[in-house]
Amino acid sequence: MEELKQYIEQAILPQYDAFDGGHKRDHALMVIDESLKLAREHGADERMAYVIAAYHDLGLRIDREKHHIYSGEILMADDTLRQWFTWEQLLIMRDAIEDHRASAKNPPRTIYGAIVAEADRQIEPEVVIQRTMAYSRKLLPEADFETLYQRSKEHLLEKYAEGGYMRLWLNSERNQQGLENLRAIIRDESRLRALCEKYRSL
Repeated sequence: MEELKQYIEQAILPQYDAFDGGHKRDHALMVIDESLKLAREHGADERMAYVIAAYHDLGLRIDREKHHIYSGEILMADDTLRQWFTWEQLLIMRDAIEDHRASAKNPPRTIYGAIVAEADRQIEPEVVIQRTMAYSRKLLPEADFETLYQRSKEHLLEKYAEGGYMRLWLNSERNQQGLENLRAIIRDESRLRALCEKYRSL
């Protein structure tokens, strides 16, 4: 595991430094940490969970909408990984990466997909709002605060409000509580606006 970890830390994680504010290296590290916890809880291979988490968003350098597909392709194209994993394991890992997308309508095909999807949710209200505002700013770099706020609010409602498209496949206690807290903020216009104001410059 030590050689694998060294490779990931030197060759893979630095790639996140070029991504938007919501998907930088700290995000990848949080997904790795949570994936390892969930892998232990569910008796899954921690090495596989670690690598899946490390590669899950690399496709953002190619295309955001299909980043989950490109991330899986990047993993499969990395011949270095074959010294630690079988071809069958790599296929499982690719499928897991493809299945992590929050907008996915079908459940993950394996426990590994469920693990990385759950770990990627990171439903901590301020983190979610910070990432949402950062992406709004990336989409609309010249927009004023009101425009950024309205775009962010619309996204939060569409994804996280009751009936939103985001799904929790493992229903971890952390994410269930975080989602409840986030929904309370979304329902409270003054609290939501204040938090978006806090992160307007990201």
